[in-house]
Amino acid sequence: MANIELTKVGKRFAYKQIIAMLIAVILLATIAYYVFGVNYAISVLAGGAVTIIPALFFALKAFRYAGARSSEKVMASFYSGEKMKIVLTAILTALAFKFLAILPVPFFTSFSLVVVMPLLTPFFIEH
Repeated sequence: MANIELTKVGKRFAYKQIIAMLIAVILLATIAYYVFGVNYAISVLAGGAVTIIPALFFALKAFRYAGARSSEKVMASFYSGEKMKIVLTAILTALAFKFLAILPVPFFTSFSLVVVMPLLTPFFIEH
């Protein structure tokens, strides 16, 4: 029972971070659309999506197990989740540049913002 509670806390916080990322990307894309146009906004959305989608998969994978008895499963789950996140990020980046008319500066600006957000959100989101 305690394991379920431990995973719920982690999942809840991870999902709050992902929602914060989504809000930031949508806000940044809206600003980019009105200031620079549709191509910038699409690039911002793509950069955010390339980071948010793998983060969501990581959260689903990483918070399956909790507790001292499951410590090996917890570590294995985190490592495999992180590997999957890196591979998925690389694949999505390649697909974005192959199939969308991406502008590199807004794409990587959005990408970088979303990558850094998990470091900043603990100061603003209640854990």
